[in-house]
Amino acid sequence: MVDHAHILEDSGFADFVLENWHILGNCRELRKRAGKNMVNDSIGDTLIRIKNGYLAGKLEVNIPYSKLVNNLCQLLTKEGYIKSVENIDKTDKEIMVKLKYENKVPVLTEVKRVSKPGLRVYKGVRKLPKALNGYGIAIISTPKGLLTDKEAREKGVGGEVMALVW
Repeated sequence: MVDHAHILEDSGFADFVLENWHILGNCRELRKRAGKNMVNDSIGDTLIRIKNGYLAGKLEVNIPYSKLVNNLCQLLTKEGYIKSVENIDKTDKEIMVKLKYENKVPVLTEVKRVSKPGLRVYKGVRKLPKALNGYGIAIISTPKGLLTDKEAREKGVGGEVMALVW
């Protein structure tokens, strides 16, 4: 075993650590608090939470609230992929998504995130993708709000291809 005591005495490192230990403790606490709600990709996080909820057989999942996430969940409800969306508290911090099953089989089977924070994917109205040859939906962020690929074609708008769902 090597004795490192002389290194600590010579460098003053031990004194520094002892003097600043309270600062390090506060930083860890702040990171813990901030880490709970920090998500770089809220759409990806939402879709994966819903998919994982289905894979785990859950009846509902809680998702951090944002207007975009709420609109996404409303769109998925309208298209029949989830049962309902409710605000948990009045401060709009979280929403509760009730998952939908048919004969104990999840309605949503797969989610593919297309446009990501590191690589955005935009398509014009003529080049909008179809998920599973029209059996699924593509979620498109347009100037007219979040729309399915079918609705975007009907309205004649393109936009950012957020995800494919089937």
